[in-house]
Amino acid sequence: MRKIPVSTFEHAAERTEQDYVGEVRIPAGKLYGVNTVRGFDNLSVSPLSIAHYPAFRDAFAQCKWAAALANLDCGVISGAQSEAIVLACQDIIAGNCDDSLIVDLLEGSGGTSTNMNFNEVVANRAQLFMGHPAGSYDIVHPNDQVNASQSTNDVYPAALKIATHAMLGGLIEEVRELAAQFDAKATRFADILHLGRTCLQDAQPMRLGQLFSGYAALTHRLADELLTVRAKLHTLPLGGTAIGTGFGAPAAYRGAVYRHLGEVTGVAYQAPANAFDAMQNMDVFSRVSAELRTCSAALAKIATDLTKLSSGPVGGIGELRLPEAQAGSSIMPGKVNPVLPMAMIQLSFAVIGNDVAVAQAVQAGELEINHFEPVVASRVFDSITLLTRGIQRFREKCIAGLQADAARNLEHLTGSMAVATALVPSLGYAKVSKLARQSVSEGRSLLAIMAESGVMSEAEAMAAIETASRPVFEAS
Repeated sequence: MRKIPVSTFEHAAERTEQDYVGEVRIPAGKLYGVNTVRGFDNLSVSPLSIAHYPAFRDAFAQCKWAAALANLDCGVISGAQSEAIVLACQDIIAGNCDDSLIVDLLEGSGGTSTNMNFNEVVANRAQLFMGHPAGSYDIVHPNDQVNASQSTNDVYPAALKIATHAMLGGLIEEVRELAAQFDAKATRFADILHLGRTCLQDAQPMRLGQLFSGYAALTHRLADELLTVRAKLHTLPLGGTAIGTGFGAPAAYRGAVYRHLGEVTGVAYQAPANAFDAMQNMDVFSRVSAELRTCSAALAKIATDLTKLSSGPVGGIGELRLPEAQAGSSIMPGKVNPVLPMAMIQLSFAVIGNDVAVAQAVQAGELEINHFEPVVASRVFDSITLLTRGIQRFREKCIAGLQADAARNLEHLTGSMAVATALVPSLGYAKVSKLARQSVSEGRSLLAIMAESGVMSEAEAMAAIETASRPVFEAS
């Protein structure tokens, strides 16, 4: 990275910038300008800036980087301007300008304040690279050079898609890792007889590994669906400028910007079949958010199962043993709560709530554009981050250390009426029903009663249970 030359800006206490509203004073060392200050002062509501999510920061810088190269190809800016803008974008991606990217992620200007914050930071950084003071904009102007051939309306949604695409990559990896962990548990628990339950009532014999194989299959499918919806983010609205006509950009710009963006990002992003559709509609984020919601809800179901099967240790089911993460009570000594699956469940509530906000924002677009992209960015980024971190924690701290109590599983199975189902093929429904009623009335196990009556030995009964615990399509 080229060293930034010393300038008068570096030693000034502050500088003044002006727009048609009036003058603002900007501290020395800050690379933003008057538009950023207006956005910050008027629209700050959340604790997160546009630099909070590095993927979003990088995506915006990548758009400006590709635009600078495309504008050079089209003769819109000079080689020196393009080079300086590219260096500034690389500096942003390196994280060196985060303290100047101060606009609220949830700003209400429809993305204009965000775009101008980036334009001003890129311009001032570029000027410093070229040996000119920040704020003068004599050589590189935020609008005339950095934003050339662009509009907030095509750059913001493009950066939003690029950032979401990048962030989903990490989430999909975590979901795959979780699925692999469930696969491992399914293998480990394959021979443990387990009481299957429906409606929380004793049902049929099965194996604990089968339960976890279901969890694994579900989790693999969640990863596949996330991968599918991720591919829908490859189409961007870049080149449409304000409303899709491309007004203000040279005819060759669109082809050039996608070519350069592919080189910058390593992803084959493409222009839309219909530029007006790309500007007007954000339905892809309804799909992305829906998959995030589905993922969180599905994993919450698994987490709920784990809390039930690990309940106790004395008065509950107690067939699974969760890692002991922390003391469970400030007043009840020795209590250990299932905090790890509970945290996964709680996380799902937040993701589902985020999905509602995204759905409302997507439907609230008006005519040629959607002004509510910032809330989509805020909620989608939040959901992806929550899921990525939450799944990693769930996998490493809960699933990896999960243990099964084989004896407790067998005790519950053999002491339940579920064994009756396994015996029907051998003894018939009527005879098993009579023995089952005797078991209930006497409060003794069905297996013991059958052995005493000579109907079936315990070994024969266990063999029948073993057979019933395996899927019929695996019998051969």
